Parts: sequence; C-alpha cells; structure tokens
Amino acid sequence: MATTLITGGTVVSATGRVEADVLIDGEKIVAVVHPGSNVFGSDLAASADTVVDATGKYVIPGGIDAHTHFELPFGGTEASDSFESGTRAAAWGGTTSVIDFAVQTAGTRVPDGLAAWHEKAAGNCAIDYGFHQIVGGVDDASLAYLPTLVDEGITSYKLFMAYPGVFYSDDGQILRAMQKAADLGLLTMMHAENGPAIDVLAAQLAESGKTTPYYHGIARAWQMEEEATHRAIMLSHLTGAPLYVVHVSAKQAVAQLAAARDNGQNVFGETCPQYLYLSLEEQLGATSEEWGDFEGAKWVCSTPLRSREEGHQDHMWQALRTNDLQMVSTDHCPFCMKGQKELGTDDFRKIPNGIGSVEHRMDLLYQGVVTGQITLERWVEITSTTPARMFGLYGRKGVIQPGADADVVVYDPNGRTTISAATHHMNMDHSAWEGFQVDGHVDTVLSRGKVIVDDNQYLGRKGDGSYLKRGLSQYLV
Repeated sequence: MATTLITGGTVVSATGRVEADVLIDGEKIVAVVHPGSNVFGSDLAASADTVVDATGKYVIPGGIDAHTHFELPFGGTEASDSFESGTRAAAWGGTTSVIDFAVQTAGTRVPDGLAAWHEKAAGNCAIDYGFHQIVGGVDDASLAYLPTLVDEGITSYKLFMAYPGVFYSDDGQILRAMQKAADLGLLTMMHAENGPAIDVLAAQLAESGKTTPYYHGIARAWQMEEEATHRAIMLSHLTGAPLYVVHVSAKQAVAQLAAARDNGQNVFGETCPQYLYLSLEEQLGATSEEWGDFEGAKWVCSTPLRSREEGHQDHMWQALRTNDLQMVSTDHCPFCMKGQKELGTDDFRKIPNGIGSVEHRMDLLYQGVVTGQITLERWVEITSTTPARMFGLYGRKGVIQPGADADVVVYDPNGRTTISAATHHMNMDHSAWEGFQVDGHVDTVLSRGKVIVDDNQYLGRKGDGSYLKRGLSQYLV
C-alpha cells in the first residue's frame, strides 16, 4: 500500500503536543516518531510515496462533527445540503467524520427511516459518516427495534421535548425509552426545550403582532430550556440511562448539567459555535437593506441564540474549559433565505430552524485558542477526541496513534481564513458567519490516508466516505 509521511509538524493531542513525524501506510497510521528517527531506516522521507511538509504547523486528528442534518425534511422544506455537498464542505473545514440523524416520525417504522437515510448517504459522502436514530414516535414497535440499532452500530438515539406534532415525546414516552436504553447501553440524546409551553408563548406573540425573527428567541425563553433539561436529568436519574443534551445554549441549562455531573450522573452536554459567538440582540434582531427586519431569519435555530447582555456566550466558553460541557458540534441544518427561510416572512413560527456551520467548526473553535478561551489541547479534545469517545469511535477516530484511521489535518496557525458565502462550499445563499476572520487555516486534510484537501484544492470525490459502525459510548463514568 502507498505510504505517506507528514513531517516537521507539531502533533497535538488532547493531552499535549510534541514535535513528531506521522507515518501512514494505506488507510492507517503506523507510527508517530521523533523527527530524524531512523527506526524505519536512515531516510524515511525518501522511502515514502508521499511527503507532506508540516513545518511550523499543527498536525491534529480530523474533526468529528457528531450533530449534522443533511437532507432533513423540516418546516415544509428540506435542509439545503445533501450528503454530497455537506460532507464535501465538512472536509474543506478539517472535519473527517460526521454523525447524522436518521429520522423516524410518529406512525412510521424505525427501520424504514433508517433505510431511507442509508440510501441518501451511501456512495455520496466525501468523508466517513455514521448515524444516530431519531425516535419521533415512541411506541411498542419502535422500542422493540432499539436492540437491532445496537447491532447495526447505531448506539445513540434522539428524543425531542419540543416540536409537538412533529417529533415531540411526552414524559411517559421518554421514561419508557430511557428504561429500554439503560438496559441496552444506548446513549439518549435529548432536545431539551418545553415544546408545549413554547408553542403557547409563540402563539401569544404572533397574535400581538410580534412576528419578526427576533421573537423566535423570545418565545423559546431560557426558562424553557432549563426546565426541560432538569426534567430530562431527573428521568435519566430515575432510569439509570446515560443522557446527552444537544445544542445547549442557556447558562441555566449548563448549571443543571453541572449539578447532575457533580452528583456522579452520566449526564453530558454539547454546545455549538453559534452559542459561543452569536446573540439574540445582534443576529436575531438584525436588519438589512435587502431583508429589512427579516434579516434575523438567517440565524433562526433551536435552541435559539441567547442574549449577550445575560452573558450566555461567555458562560458557554467557561463550561467548555471546566468540562461542564464536553464538546462542540454544529447542529448543521442549513436553509437558503430565498425559497426556504422566507417561508416565514410574516410569521417567525414558519421559518425553517437551522444554521449552516459544518465547514467552519474547526476554525471557529481554533479562534477560541487564539483569544485564550481554550487551550490548543482542549481544541483537539472538544472537536475530535471527545466526540470519538462519546460515540464509540475512539481508537479508530479522534487520535493520532498507531492503528488509528489516518484522518489527519495539517493546520497553519499563521494562516488566515475569511468566512463568506462567496467562498464557502456549503449549499447556502448566505453565511451565518459572513466576514468573520479566523487567525488560522486548514491546509491539508487526509481521510483514511487519502489527501482530500491540499493547498486550497479539493482532491477528494463523492463516495470516498464509508459508513461508521459505532460501538457503545466510551465516555461513561
């Protein structure tokens, strides 16, 4: 098999950094050696088929985005990124694995939903991919199928406390699902917002003429997130089922998670780039010449952007430093303004919920290293190593060591990245991050040993990615 040597760089892991060369044989890392080592001969570079010069750069494990929604039907339309376009964009940004969500809704069968997502993804992905399973209709049949999910390498499933009439599960359904999950070792992922109460608040706002995107954030008040997070934690405690709360945005919800973890519960949380940088006031309340006060629709997502005045963004960074939140995913669910977001021009309740960030997660989190919010090692930990451990991929993914898949990113700390809709690779007519400057740059990306991005060129192809059959979580206490 072909060999590749990445030489001259600083290998960064969750636990430290070291000057080292990385030797790849075929799809696997076979050695991490000191520069100039002759353990494989006197001139390793001369014997390698390909040499990647990483002098002055960081060599890190490929990013793992454990929360994406490609081709998701939602709000009368469908997420604008296909598995082909979305995974290609992810590769451009240094992400080499994604975990998307297969969907089952009430009245349909879990295996049918899973089969549909396999059909969407197979042969179309630029990078490796796995699935979580959305269980939108908790009943005897769906619960009976959960053991089969484990056999198929899908070891996490998602429930919704929001979106009545679409994905919503009541407390009794959640209890039954968690009881089953506890027996199987499945990780329960939870969208924690009080959906029925939110719907009342949203209707009251709309009836009083408050219909702009700003009021999406008002309707989905932080109390609705904190209350649902607490309720999910209590059900998790009762059943003994591990709990992973997705897209945490409110500092009060973080406090609930932190308290449960202090009590020794297997309770975890992710946040997303939008909750670290963006806000209710600046984005949901934005106006523009083109869109007027509908400009804020670009940033309508759920959970919503929170008030900067209340300090939620600073608290998310703090929680990442203290491990009250364990990782950062994107909840990538993109919609174009024209023809999609504008479905809610006159009513924020009809705006498809979602932001596109799969291409930018690694860069946006690296900017937190630049500004001193997190360390270099923590950057690798929350974007790659912990996602691998949380979702049963560690050893194969999330680490640069012999035997691991050769998913490697060469990152230039002296580079510069400007984010814009004019240059991004996601299938969107706008960018949630327009004009954002990052003091770093993804230079080279390898997926299972193949160089798929190099020197601002895309060298991969549709179908490079393989399905990831995952084991049980490796992060439980």
